[in-house]
Amino acid sequence: MKKVNIQKLSIAGILCAVAIVGSLFSFPVFGSKCAPVPHMVNILCAVLLGPSYGVAVAFGASLIRNLLGLGSLMAFPGSMFGALLCGLVYWKGKRIFPTLLAEVFGTAVLGGLCAYPIAIFFMGRSAGDLAFYAYIIPFLISTAVGSILSGIIVFSLNKSEILSTIQSRLDSSAYRKKGN
Repeated sequence: MKKVNIQKLSIAGILCAVAIVGSLFSFPVFGSKCAPVPHMVNILCAVLLGPSYGVAVAFGASLIRNLLGLGSLMAFPGSMFGALLCGLVYWKGKRIFPTLLAEVFGTAVLGGLCAYPIAIFFMGRSAGDLAFYAYIIPFLISTAVGSILSGIIVFSLNKSEILSTIQSRLDSSAYRKKGN
């Protein structure tokens, strides 16, 4: 049976809260609300926790944002595709720059394209009157800013070797036996 890593769950909860509160800091672009902090959180989750935690945090933050009226249904495809793709890229290569690009591509292109059917089916005809690629530009701006912010944080943590310390503690704590 797989052990639950309490430290990873705790960090995931904190990052989920940061994504929710950080979504309050947004700016309008072409009728879309661009919030870069959730994208920053996606990358931090990818680097610290892995792809599955990243997708779970993205889904949880999007759900809570929608329940609180802080986001729209567009938060789901953008955040979840970005979190999955950047998590997989970091998991496979352990390189930061490709991870940042994967977040931008996953959110802007894949999430932007998948937002169109959601807009048609769940948000009504007026949202669907936009072209199928209309969500790519606002998602691109939001995720690019979030990727730059997280890039600064992750590169700084990596340069000071704090990142490897955090990662090794998170990985080793899952395998510690009770009583040690």
